[in-house]
Amino acid sequence: MSAARTRRAGRLVLAIAVVTGIAVGAASARADAHDPEQAGHPVRIAAYVLHPIGVAFDYLIMRPAHWLVNREPFRTIFGHDE
Repeated sequence: MSAARTRRAGRLVLAIAVVTGIAVGAASARADAHDPEQAGHPVRIAAYVLHPIGVAFDYLIMRPAHWLVNREPFRTIFGHDE
């Protein structure tokens, strides 16, 4: 068997092992119980709209800002503690 075929077979075995491990280790998922009295509340409806905006704000603005402030010289300027 050539070296290329051996590497390809090894990668295939590794891929099968990883997929099998993920499939075996996956937990079953269940949906939350639906409560019609809470689902139609105006604040809940606003939360459905605002939550993705907040998550996007966190990932696009706040996390990069924290990463930047965590570096010198900004750490000293802004007084960032570990």
